[in-house]
Amino acid sequence: MSTEFINMIMPMLEGAKVTILLFLIAIVSSIPLGFILTLGVKSNNKIVSWLAQTYIYLMRGTPLLLQLLFICFGLPLLPVVGEYLVLDRFVAACLGFILNYAAYFAEIFRGGLLAIDKGQYEASHVLGLNKWQTTTRIILPQMFRIALPAISNESVTLVKDTALLYAVAVPELLHFAQTAVNRDFTVVPFFFAGMIYLAITLVLTMFFKWLERRFKFV
Repeated sequence: MSTEFINMIMPMLEGAKVTILLFLIAIVSSIPLGFILTLGVKSNNKIVSWLAQTYIYLMRGTPLLLQLLFICFGLPLLPVVGEYLVLDRFVAACLGFILNYAAYFAEIFRGGLLAIDKGQYEASHVLGLNKWQTTTRIILPQMFRIALPAISNESVTLVKDTALLYAVAVPELLHFAQTAVNRDFTVVPFFFAGMIYLAITLVLTMFFKWLERRFKFV
């Protein structure tokens, strides 16, 4: 391989590590948080339910980029507490992605719960299962199986949205691609960046397809 190619591709691969790391942190954190929000929405406590619904509405109703900019650059400007809210750019970006995607996963899980027939609850009661057993053994496995395709789609979107790190000065894949384009006056780095994104989403898609086949027989 030529030196020019190595000088172009190596920084992009380093940037891809940041992209993958952000994705893993966001997906592992936002899915449980999303489920907690779903439970909050379905809570019998009206205040808890209202707070959860309001949070979901705000996070889904405003752009992710705006949320990232606010966390990175807006929080430090808040009076009194701003000086304590200065975060590392990568940490701030992770926080923004987690808070945003948790709202989307909450709606996915809520849809999964609504799709479960009420007869499942009645059958569980007849079988003598308590509420905890019904939830963990009957409801959650079915909810996850129903929600899996939507989770897969949202996860692929998350991978692509990591490109927004470029806007908050976190050196990820797109950052290094843009740097190479500006340096070498060629669009080839954009092509390779696209190939790397496609490779990541391909692996992710294959993983979720495997999960779907596995849960199909559970």
